[in-house]
Amino acid sequence: MRPIEVGGLTPLSTTDWPDHLAAVVFVQGCPWRCHYCHNRSLQPRGAGTGPTWPELLPWLARRSGLIDGVVFSGGEPTLDRALESAVAQVRALGLEVALHTAGIFPERLRALLPSLSWVGLDLKTGFAGYDDLTQSRGSAARVQRSLDALLESGVAHEIRTTYHPALIDDEALLDTARRLGALGVPHWVLQRWRAPEGDAESSLPPWRWPDADLLDALRAQGPALSLR
Repeated sequence: MRPIEVGGLTPLSTTDWPDHLAAVVFVQGCPWRCHYCHNRSLQPRGAGTGPTWPELLPWLARRSGLIDGVVFSGGEPTLDRALESAVAQVRALGLEVALHTAGIFPERLRALLPSLSWVGLDLKTGFAGYDDLTQSRGSAARVQRSLDALLESGVAHEIRTTYHPALIDDEALLDTARRLGALGVPHWVLQRWRAPEGDAESSLPPWRWPDADLLDALRAQGPALSLR
């Protein structure tokens, strides 16, 4: 099997894995085409510009003891069938492993969970609007299975949603809060939308946080809410 296709590297991050120092490996490729995607250059397979995985492994080995672990991000890392092998190789170096995922491949995520120390799961919108946003049929059902697998696993995690009022309306936000609350999710993060890479301007109206009344309603319906 070919090694994972690396699309980029952040040598040291203090923000991609809460309370951890980590290197972030961006895996090339994503099957979804969310129109607000922040990392569009990571969508196509075969376009990786990062160091190769065989080049990265000895570099990571030299950082054992200096960093806590490695975050695999993307793109969508679970798209790459070599991810499981890469995770095992990192763990063999004595480093922990975290994952950023949109939950696109629930069975692959389920197989990886025993080897992961933390997962950041991106919920794009309310479940009723997933297919339109991702331009992929059946995406909501896949994300629901991934969310179920993550919650069942007991692996430490963060559920987060990138927010822009033009991308996720009030009712979709409320529906998401209700669903997460019913599932017992303790914490939910709303992340500020930022313009995609290479876009000097956006066709979307100006960004803003939900108003105070909506934030109060979200907190009343669902898990503890943080704004980032």
